[in-house]
Amino acid sequence: QTCLIHFIKRYLKTMELEDIHFNKSEYIETASGNRVSRASVLCGSQNIILNGKNIVQSEAIIRGDLANVRVGRHCVISSKAVLRPPFKKFSKGVAFFPLQIGDHVFIGEGSVINAAIVSSYIYIGKNCVIGRRCVIRDCCYIEDGTVIPPETVVPAFSRYSGSPGKPVAELPECTQDMMIDFTKSYYQHFTPIREQ
Repeated sequence: QTCLIHFIKRYLKTMELEDIHFNKSEYIETASGNRVSRASVLCGSQNIILNGKNIVQSEAIIRGDLANVRVGRHCVISSKAVLRPPFKKFSKGVAFFPLQIGDHVFIGEGSVINAAIVSSYIYIGKNCVIGRRCVIRDCCYIEDGTVIPPETVVPAFSRYSGSPGKPVAELPECTQDMMIDFTKSYYQHFTPIREQ
């Protein structure tokens, strides 16, 4: 129990945000409030749906050329993260399947997401690998550097760590509220540099 309280305190601490400044000329803001870096790579953009108020940072890669990629609202795709729809091998070749991401999801720097479904209210740390066709249920916390093997189903309210990733704790019921606060706050603090 004490461990869990320490974790929640640490978790909340990482969620206290200062302003994150960006150069307005380096981002495109869409009508639905998505802020997409001009230095990100969106392949097959006609197959990529960003539902609103998402942030796609520089050098992030979204592979809509392989299959549809649908991202909910208030998600953060950090710099150098890669979203790649999962594939399955068949006797006659390889087929790609859509990648679906829910609302209020944070994907850390340099992480590679090859999952089928990343549900809502999820924090994925830096340099994680989410193996192909994984399913991550609501309200999960994936620690930095975690490697989740292909086809893993991560249960709701789990905290995963390690390589291969294993459950190390359960998350409190307030995880959903914390992730909503965190992603909304991140969006509010992601502000353009004022012109001199």
